[in-house]
Amino acid sequence: MLYELIIALLIGIDQISKLWALNSLKEIGSIPIIENVFHLTYVENRGAAFGMLQNNQIIFIIVALIASTLGLYYLHTKKVNLLGKAGIILIISGAIGNLIDRIKLGFVVDYFDFRFIWQYVFNVADIFVVVGTIMLCIYIIFFEEEK
Repeated sequence: MLYELIIALLIGIDQISKLWALNSLKEIGSIPIIENVFHLTYVENRGAAFGMLQNNQIIFIIVALIASTLGLYYLHTKKVNLLGKAGIILIISGAIGNLIDRIKLGFVVDYFDFRFIWQYVFNVADIFVVVGTIMLCIYIIFFEEEK
Protein backbone atom coordinates (compact mmCIF):
# COMPACT_ATOMS: atom_id res chain seq x y z
CA MET A 1 0.00 0.00 0.00
CA LEU A 2 2.95 2.34 0.59
CA TYR A 3 3.93 2.12 -3.08
CA GLU A 4 0.47 3.14 -4.19
CA LEU A 5 0.45 6.13 -1.80
CA ILE A 6 3.79 7.36 -3.13
CA ILE A 7 2.56 6.89 -6.71
CA ALA A 8 -0.63 8.83 -5.91
CA LEU A 9 1.41 11.67 -4.37
CA LEU A 10 3.69 11.89 -7.42
CA ILE A 11 0.70 11.80 -9.79
CA GLY A 12 -0.83 14.62 -7.73
CA ILE A 13 2.32 16.73 -8.12
CA ASP A 14 2.24 16.13 -11.88
CA GLN A 15 -1.46 16.94 -12.23
CA ILE A 16 -1.21 20.11 -10.11
CA SER A 17 1.67 21.35 -12.27
CA LYS A 18 -0.32 20.65 -15.45
CA LEU A 19 -3.40 22.39 -14.03
CA TRP A 20 -1.19 25.40 -13.35
CA ALA A 21 0.07 25.30 -16.95
CA LEU A 22 -3.50 25.05 -18.29
CA ASN A 23 -4.71 27.95 -16.14
CA SER A 24 -1.65 30.20 -16.37
CA LEU A 25 0.21 29.46 -19.59
CA LYS A 26 -2.51 28.54 -22.08
CA GLU A 27 -3.57 32.17 -22.61
CA ILE A 28 -0.03 33.60 -22.43
CA GLY A 29 1.68 30.93 -24.53
CA SER A 30 5.24 31.29 -23.25
CA ILE A 31 7.18 32.95 -20.44
CA PRO A 32 10.93 33.31 -20.92
CA ILE A 33 12.86 32.35 -17.79
CA ILE A 34 16.30 32.39 -19.44
CA GLU A 35 15.87 33.99 -22.86
CA ASN A 36 16.44 31.51 -25.73
CA VAL A 37 17.45 28.77 -23.25
CA PHE A 38 14.54 27.95 -20.91
CA HIS A 39 10.92 29.07 -21.16
CA LEU A 40 7.65 27.95 -19.67
CA THR A 41 5.57 27.27 -22.79
CA TYR A 42 2.11 25.76 -23.04
CA VAL A 43 2.03 22.85 -25.53
CA GLU A 44 -0.69 20.31 -26.24
CA ASN A 45 1.24 17.15 -27.13
CA ARG A 46 -0.84 14.58 -28.98
CA GLY A 47 2.14 12.29 -29.53
CA ALA A 48 4.91 10.63 -27.56
CA ALA A 49 8.37 11.96 -26.78
CA PHE A 50 9.20 14.99 -28.93
CA GLY A 51 5.75 14.76 -30.54
CA MET A 52 6.36 11.44 -32.32
CA LEU A 53 3.38 9.27 -33.31
CA GLN A 54 0.89 12.13 -33.29
CA ASN A 55 -2.79 11.32 -32.62
CA ASN A 56 -2.26 7.67 -31.64
CA GLN A 57 -3.80 8.05 -28.17
CA ILE A 58 -5.06 4.47 -27.94
CA ILE A 59 -1.52 3.08 -28.34
CA PHE A 60 -0.24 5.33 -25.54
CA ILE A 61 -3.16 4.42 -23.28
CA ILE A 62 -2.56 0.68 -23.76
CA VAL A 63 1.21 1.00 -23.21
CA ALA A 64 0.70 3.08 -20.04
CA LEU A 65 -1.80 0.59 -18.64
CA ILE A 66 0.45 -2.41 -19.37
CA ALA A 67 3.57 -0.69 -17.97
CA SER A 68 1.73 0.37 -14.81
CA THR A 69 0.21 -3.07 -14.25
CA LEU A 70 3.53 -4.86 -14.78
CA GLY A 71 5.33 -2.34 -12.59
CA LEU A 72 2.89 -2.82 -9.69
CA TYR A 73 3.10 -6.59 -10.10
CA TYR A 74 6.90 -6.43 -10.01
CA LEU A 75 6.88 -4.16 -6.92
CA HIS A 76 4.66 -6.55 -4.99
CA THR A 77 6.09 -9.91 -6.09
CA LYS A 78 9.83 -9.53 -6.76
CA LYS A 79 12.71 -8.76 -4.46
CA VAL A 80 13.98 -5.40 -5.69
CA ASN A 81 16.30 -2.97 -3.88
CA LEU A 82 15.40 0.66 -3.16
CA LEU A 83 16.92 1.92 -6.42
CA GLY A 84 14.85 -0.51 -8.49
CA LYS A 85 11.67 0.22 -6.53
CA ALA A 86 12.15 3.97 -6.86
CA GLY A 87 12.67 3.61 -10.61
CA ILE A 88 9.51 1.52 -11.01
CA ILE A 89 7.49 3.94 -8.86
CA LEU A 90 8.66 6.92 -10.94
CA ILE A 91 7.86 5.17 -14.24
CA ILE A 92 4.37 4.20 -13.06
CA SER A 93 3.71 7.72 -11.73
CA GLY A 94 4.77 9.35 -14.98
CA ALA A 95 2.87 6.88 -17.13
CA ILE A 96 -0.34 7.38 -15.17
CA GLY A 97 0.14 11.16 -15.01
CA ASN A 98 0.28 11.39 -18.78
CA LEU A 99 -2.44 8.74 -19.12
CA ILE A 100 -4.82 10.95 -17.13
CA ASP A 101 -4.18 13.81 -19.57
CA ARG A 102 -4.72 11.60 -22.61
CA ILE A 103 -8.04 10.27 -21.29
CA LYS A 104 -9.29 13.56 -19.83
CA LEU A 105 -8.02 16.04 -22.44
CA GLY A 106 -7.07 13.99 -25.51
CA PHE A 107 -3.49 15.30 -25.28
CA VAL A 108 -0.66 15.71 -22.75
CA VAL A 109 0.09 19.13 -21.32
CA ASP A 110 3.78 20.02 -21.68
CA TYR A 111 5.37 23.24 -20.45
CA PHE A 112 9.10 22.95 -19.60
CA ASP A 113 10.64 24.36 -22.77
CA PHE A 114 14.38 23.93 -23.26
CA ARG A 115 15.82 25.55 -26.38
CA PHE A 116 19.24 24.21 -27.23
CA ILE A 117 20.08 22.60 -30.55
CA TRP A 118 16.48 21.33 -30.64
CA GLN A 119 13.49 22.55 -28.73
CA TYR A 120 12.35 20.10 -26.04
CA VAL A 121 9.04 20.70 -24.26
CA PHE A 122 8.06 18.26 -21.54
CA ASN A 123 6.36 17.97 -18.13
CA VAL A 124 6.84 16.52 -14.63
CA ALA A 125 5.47 13.10 -15.67
CA ASP A 126 8.05 12.93 -18.46
CA ILE A 127 10.80 13.68 -15.92
CA PHE A 128 9.50 10.86 -13.73
CA VAL A 129 9.57 8.39 -16.63
CA VAL A 130 13.07 9.35 -17.80
CA VAL A 131 14.65 9.42 -14.33
CA GLY A 132 12.82 6.22 -13.36
CA THR A 133 14.02 4.46 -16.50
CA ILE A 134 17.62 5.48 -15.84
CA MET A 135 17.35 4.26 -12.24
CA LEU A 136 15.78 0.97 -13.34
CA CYS A 137 18.50 0.43 -15.96
CA ILE A 138 21.21 1.02 -13.34
CA TYR A 139 19.44 -1.45 -11.04
CA ILE A 140 19.14 -4.09 -13.77
CA ILE A 141 22.74 -3.71 -14.97
CA PHE A 142 24.45 -3.55 -11.59
CA PHE A 143 22.19 -5.07 -8.95
CA GLU A 144 19.72 -7.57 -10.37
CA GLU A 145 20.91 -11.09 -9.61
CA GLU A 146 19.11 -12.85 -12.47
CA LYS A 147 20.50 -11.49 -15.73
